[in-house]
Amino acid sequence: MIEVKNLVKVYGDHTAVNNLSFTVESGQIYGFLGPNGAGKSTTMNIMTGYIAATSGEVLINGHDILEEPEEAKKYIGYLPEMPPLYNDMTVIEYLHFAAELKHIDKETRTQAVEDAIEATKLNEMRSRLIKNLSKGYRQRVGLAQAILGYPEVIILDEPTVGLDPKQIIEIRDLIKQLAQNHTIILSSHILSEVSAVCDHILIISHGNLVASDTPENLSKLMKSSTYLDLDVKAAPDQVTKVLSGLPGILEQEVHDAAGDITHARLTTDPADDIRERLFFAFADARLPILTMKTETMSLEDVFLELTQAAPAEQTEAPRRRLGNRRKPNPQLPVLPGKTARKQKRSKNRKPERRKRKCLQFIKEN
Repeated sequence: MIEVKNLVKVYGDHTAVNNLSFTVESGQIYGFLGPNGAGKSTTMNIMTGYIAATSGEVLINGHDILEEPEEAKKYIGYLPEMPPLYNDMTVIEYLHFAAELKHIDKETRTQAVEDAIEATKLNEMRSRLIKNLSKGYRQRVGLAQAILGYPEVIILDEPTVGLDPKQIIEIRDLIKQLAQNHTIILSSHILSEVSAVCDHILIISHGNLVASDTPENLSKLMKSSTYLDLDVKAAPDQVTKVLSGLPGILEQEVHDAAGDITHARLTTDPADDIRERLFFAFADARLPILTMKTETMSLEDVFLELTQAAPAEQTEAPRRRLGNRRKPNPQLPVLPGKTARKQKRSKNRKPERRKRKCLQFIKEN
C-alpha cells in the first residue's frame, strides 16, 4: 500500500527525518507515535505531498508522491493538525467545495458528500455555519473532507488534539468505524489514544524509527525480565527460606508490609512461569499467599525507554535542490488541491466575497 524508503528531510543544519523506512499494509490502523519534535508531522507532510523530501521516496500503490502526485493523491485522504476549514461556509457547502477540488465527478459528487456526512454523523449539522460548530464537530468536518472520494488510506495528524474527553471518545469510535473500509495512519503523542485504537505502532524519535510492532509485542520485546509481586502471611525470614529453594528466581526483595504480612518482589525469566511452583512451595510450608500479580510493561514504559535514549548519530543527509520553491507557512491550512501560496491569496479576500464566489461556483457545477 505505502512504502517509505530512506526518507530524509533537512532544514538547514537540522535533520528532522533521518533515513526513515517502513511499509504500511492495507486494512490496519497504524499509530505514528513520538514526542513533540520527533518528526511525525514532517513525515506525514512528505507522505501526502505537502512538502518535498531532501532525499528518499514515498510510493503510494506504486506511484511516487513527488513524481506522480496526481495519481498518488487519489489514494489518500488527509486531515492535518489544523483542519482546512472555511468558517463562513455551511458544512454541506464546504464539502461540495472540497469535492470539486478533489476532482470528484459531477455524477457521483452529491452521493460522495452524502456518504461522508453519514459516515461522520454530521446530518444534524449539515446546514450549520462551520464557525458555529464545536471543536469536536469541526474535527468531524475535517474527517469528512478527508474521506471524500473513498480514498484507500486516511492520514490523520493529531486528530484529537484540544478536544475534551467526551469528544476524544467520539473521534476514537469514528476512527474505528472508518477502519472497516480504510487503512488509517494516525499520529499522536498521546499513549492512551494509540494503544486504544491502533493495530500496529511505529515509534519515531529524533527523526529515527526506533520500533515497529503491535502494542503487545513491543512490551514483550522490551522486557528482558518479569516482575512478580507477592503478599504472604508470614515473617520475612520464613518467606526468604521458601524462596531460596526455588529455581527460576533471578533477584528477590523481601520486606515487611503491614502486621504479619510480608511483601516480596521477584525478578524472573519471562520464558519461565514460576507461579505454580510458588503456590505449591508456600502451600507446603503452610504459609498462605494473599496476593500474587505479575507486572506488565505498559506502552508508556516502552515509549519512555525508547524515546529517552540518546539520539542516534545522524548520517550526513544528501541535499537536493528542488527548484525555487517557497517554504510553506505552517500556520496556514491548505485545502486539497491548493498550494500554500494560492491559499494565502484567497485568505486576504473579504469573507463575504469569497463565500459568494464559492456558492456561485457550486451552483454552476
